[in-house]
Amino acid sequence: MALYIGKRIALMLLLLLGMSFIVFASLFLAPGDPAAMVAGASATEEDIAHVRIALGLDKPFLTQYGIYLKNLLTLNLGVSFTSRQPIAYELAVRLPYTLNLAAVSIIIAILIGLPAGIITALKRDTPVDSVLTTLSLVGVSIPNFWLGTLLILLFSVILRWLPSGGMTDFFWTPRGFSQVIMPAVALSTATVANFTRLGRSAMLEVLQSDYIRTANSKGLRAGTVIVIHALRNALIPLVTQFGTSFGLLLSGAIVTEQVFVVNGIGSYLVDAINKRNYPVVQSTVLLIAAMFILVNLVVDIIYCVIDPRIKYK
Repeated sequence: MALYIGKRIALMLLLLLGMSFIVFASLFLAPGDPAAMVAGASATEEDIAHVRIALGLDKPFLTQYGIYLKNLLTLNLGVSFTSRQPIAYELAVRLPYTLNLAAVSIIIAILIGLPAGIITALKRDTPVDSVLTTLSLVGVSIPNFWLGTLLILLFSVILRWLPSGGMTDFFWTPRGFSQVIMPAVALSTATVANFTRLGRSAMLEVLQSDYIRTANSKGLRAGTVIVIHALRNALIPLVTQFGTSFGLLLSGAIVTEQVFVVNGIGSYLVDAINKRNYPVVQSTVLLIAAMFILVNLVVDIIYCVIDPRIKYK
């Protein structure tokens, strides 16, 4: 296992290296001049040239990329073009709010999607199955920004129950829960639907297995058969879905944070793209990629806990 984890970490570093090159090259080739954005609308060509030299944008591509990699090795993410603050500090301030939103979304998906998938499998070809399956298809189809707008209109404007935006506390506090519940619901609809559909198919496959029929014939309680025998063996594809959903939630948070005015890394990334703040874009995309790869490594390790038959060499 230790050797496998070491190989995965080495592969993760190679993936991050490739990701850094792709992002750096795409931003280097993108139209627009970040020096002009930093210098301001009233700046002269001479002012823009001075800013370009100060930011190191006058150097060749490979030289800029080499400097960028050298700084990455020392965990120096650079300074934001617009705020002139260290990017590492700004990411550290905003990342907890994005993780707060993603965590609540995953919790909602597990608490709703997993039981719904089990129920649809147990109630196969019944009205309950039809209703929940239809709702899961609707959940996949609804854009989170549209649902978020409807939630704000209903619960903030009409009923005045919840704040319309902003996030200053975490979900385990009453104030934080009231701030995160609407964006988390809007963000988690597709994830809930995916858990429901995948849970249904996984449970149906397991429930038709010989050992489940044997457990039933031995007179075991239905709850014991479902939870102890069936659910554990159906968890492998669901854990895989968990790893995939994390990346989807991070990408969806970019839009959701804009709708609910959450000061997370999603809104930070969008603002940096609009202002051509290249160091911020590079660092934020690399951070999201690193988290996604790390979560998938954790998922592979969880496989061994769920199913001891899985061994990594």
